Amino acid sequence: MRGREITLWLDERWYDALSKQLKGETLEEHLENVLDEMCNQLPQREYERISHELWAEQQAEKEAREAARRFAVFHVTESGSSDYILAEENLELLRVACRLRSYIRKPPGEAPHRFVETLPRTQRISQEECNSYVSERLDNTGRVVGAYDIDLDSGDMEAVNIMDGWKRFRIRDVSTAAYFAMKKGNAAPDERWRIFLDRLEERTLNQEPEPAYLTGSRRLCAEDISFAEDITQNDNLLEFYMEVSFNADQVFGTDVCTSENDDLLNIYANYDLEARRVCDTLEVYLQRGNGDEESFKYQLSEAECSLLLPKMEEYCRHHLGQGLADCCTQYEAETMQMNGPAM
Repeated sequence: MRGREITLWLDERWYDALSKQLKGETLEEHLENVLDEMCNQLPQREYERISHELWAEQQAEKEAREAARRFAVFHVTESGSSDYILAEENLELLRVACRLRSYIRKPPGEAPHRFVETLPRTQRISQEECNSYVSERLDNTGRVVGAYDIDLDSGDMEAVNIMDGWKRFRIRDVSTAAYFAMKKGNAAPDERWRIFLDRLEERTLNQEPEPAYLTGSRRLCAEDISFAEDITQNDNLLEFYMEVSFNADQVFGTDVCTSENDDLLNIYANYDLEARRVCDTLEVYLQRGNGDEESFKYQLSEAECSLLLPKMEEYCRHHLGQGLADCCTQYEAETMQMNGPAM
């Protein structure tokens, strides 16, 4: 939009004197009003022509700015709360994965305290607005560069693929894929994406219902925790089979501690070798007397994780001949050897 600056020189004494005569406005504001009045006195057709041209130019500039926007939308669930967020940044999946990895690996209690705090230039939006932007992402208009549903409580996330729709992953798998994509400092962007997507494709989850969370009348205590059988390694997780030597119905709200059925529980606790910490959920499988099986989860509190850690350490030393820290170091060395040294 074209414009012309008008400069007036006025002796300061005139300026001060005129300013004193004005009520509730500055001299500059008064002169602007005078110009507005002069514009209003133009012939009607001329006034309407210029006004229409100005409006059209402003609309074109507004549309151009909107078309040039690049933003991502998020539905984030963390600590039981849910947020719908629009972030004004070109946050494609690999960048989101790197941000997630940095967030989940930070020391406990260190800021930021919520994942949404890591997102730049955000604004809260409604669920309906978020759904509208998801549709726009699927239409591939170019404005919405990513749409994500991140559930830090369950450990899963979903991302919209413009060809296949929503795809679901475990957050830990997304974090691991980001690590391998970014570890070579001189890798080209296309190479990083290839490594990231190749590794992530193997970890895509089927769109099955998430296991429900079990809750009972009390929490686990130290006397409840004991392990049996071998320790199994699944990728970056050490899996410990927990003995059910306590009243499971009180902890999980089940009905297995009875002679009225033949149901039983198989419970697994995991230790993350990459994050070097106890996973905050137990995997619980309810084996029915008729042969059917149902899977559930149990959300561990920080206190319960703290109780599990020394028990895992002791069981690991007894059965593997080394502690958890040594297992982590060994896992990292094997991973580096398998994927080659960083350049």
